[in-house]
Amino acid sequence: MKFALHKPIKIIMLGAGGTGGHIAPHLYRLLHALNRYAEVVVCDGDIVEEKNLVRQNFISADLGRNKAQVLAERYASAFGLAVSYIPEFIEDENRLAELVKPDTYQAGPYSYKKEEGLSILIGCVDNNRSRQLCHQVFKTADNLIYIDSGNGEFGGQVVCGIRRSGRTYYKPVGEVYPDVLTETDKFPTELSCAEAAVSAPQSIVANIMAGTAVVSYLYNILVLGSIETRFVTFSTKTVNLKPIFAKDRRKKKSA
Repeated sequence: MKFALHKPIKIIMLGAGGTGGHIAPHLYRLLHALNRYAEVVVCDGDIVEEKNLVRQNFISADLGRNKAQVLAERYASAFGLAVSYIPEFIEDENRLAELVKPDTYQAGPYSYKKEEGLSILIGCVDNNRSRQLCHQVFKTADNLIYIDSGNGEFGGQVVCGIRRSGRTYYKPVGEVYPDVLTETDKFPTELSCAEAAVSAPQSIVANIMAGTAVVSYLYNILVLGSIETRFVTFSTKTVNLKPIFAKDRRKKKSA
């Protein structure tokens, strides 16, 4: 899959916790090095708590502050990019669809033609209800790259879905792992205090490995202009990332 290397970039990152916090510094550094207009909007309604300091990319001085605000202000400012964040959970389909809608730009200095920029949705959420929302928006988008990260304590996966001209070329996480679409969990704002206090166990190395896979996808898309893998699975116990290539999927289908 090929990508233009001149188009402006808009990245919406849902989730600024375990994985999102480790993606942020490398994402802003990567965009700083590109000779292209780039905008990042970090979205999260959660605040930094003491328990987050164990495996998430925060420090004691961040306690009590909104996670999206902390990451955007710290790293966008450090790399000279505009600070943009939404200190809320995105739980409305229309709102997310508007956020990921590609920006338009003038094709050339003497042209009236308008072209679409590159729009990327990064899902760093910890619930499948939010993934279902992302899936709905992805399936109705004309052009969108949707990279979803999910992990447990020792392993997980990163899936890159691609829509182009209203057609799905790479399947999103909800089609690679259909259980995502049948889970009946809740949005973060629908959880009781007791429910919110209980989350799936994760380790700092799993968060870092997931973040590394996401940043690798972004590097390949934005710098190399191509990707070869539909998704990767990883294990921190075996220190292994296993890519699933497009040709591998075709072979399995025809077998």
